Parts: sequence; C-alpha cells; structure tokens
Amino acid sequence: MGEFLDHVFHFPTMLFTAALVVVICFWVLVLVGAVGHDSFDADMDTDALSLGGVPVSVSVSLVIALAWTMSLSGSVLLAETGTAQGSHRLLAVVLVPASLFCAWRLTRLLVRPLARLFPDEPGPSRIDFVGLTCTIRTRRVDEGFGQAEVTALDGSTALVQVRRSGLDVTAALALGSTGLLYAYDDAGEFFWVAPY
Repeated sequence: MGEFLDHVFHFPTMLFTAALVVVICFWVLVLVGAVGHDSFDADMDTDALSLGGVPVSVSVSLVIALAWTMSLSGSVLLAETGTAQGSHRLLAVVLVPASLFCAWRLTRLLVRPLARLFPDEPGPSRIDFVGLTCTIRTRRVDEGFGQAEVTALDGSTALVQVRRSGLDVTAALALGSTGLLYAYDDAGEFFWVAPY
C-alpha cells in the first residue's frame, strides 16, 4: 500500500491525482443534488476535441480518470525498469503528455456509445404548441373550461386544456371545430385559443 501511495503522490501522477480529487468532489456534489451533471456545458465546447455528444463534465471526468490510471501505470513501470536517475526524470516528464493523449483517444472511443444516453435536443415543451392549430374536443370552450387535441411538429398528439377569452365573441368554438393556440398561461396551465 505504501508503494501505491508513493506513486500516487509523486510526480507525474500527483498532477492527475489533484485533478481526480476535484472530479470526485464534483460527482459527490452531483449525487447530493448540489449541482447538475451538465453545469459546465455552456462554458466549454468539447466538439472541437471530438468529445461532444455527452456533457462536458462526463468527458472531462473520463479524460482525467484515464490519464490518472495511465500515469500511475507508467510510473510503476518506470520504477520497475530501474532506469538511470536522469532518464527516469525525463521519462516521467514525457509520461504527462503521453498519458493525456492516450486518455483523450480512449475517451473519444468511449463517448460515442455514451452519446446516445444524452440526446442533444431538449424534450418537448408545452410552449412548442403555441402557434399551432388544434381540434376542439369538448362541447364548448369558455373562460373556465375546454380541451383540444393538438398535433406537435414531430407528429405526436396531445390533449391540452384550452380557454377562450370572454372578450372574444366572434365565432363559437364547439366540438370538432378548429382553433389556434396563441398563448400559454403558466399559472393556470392552459392555452388561450381563438377560432381559426
């Protein structure tokens, strides 16, 4: 155990050990709900590094964990080879970028299948229905009652609560008629509808 800790807390692995401690603390905060796993997505673009498709925190965590593992393995191998002191230091310095490069390459391979678990597009929202036409599914629609069926842009349908302004007396909205959803009321969780 002492030899393991010696490698973990000495150059070059100590650089990645510090970063790994930060990553572990971050994921503990995610587990307790203090931060979201996608907290850094707006701050950094991982597509340029070919690590896109997953949240930044996932790809960076993978790079750091893999670099730490490779650096630790390389440190142990260097210690076992018994190279001269000067050569050992030079190889330890080279081990840092080599570990990062290998970790980046492995992370690129790992994020491709993981990207399916993190879709790019946000889920559907009620606001997406504003501006669409609907078919009234109740006998009447007034300020306090009404339902309509609306078809989303992806082809799915939903039954939504609709209300009609008391000031709008143009045409009746009855069962089977077509209406236009022109606004959404967050407090009442319904759409304002007008004859179409």
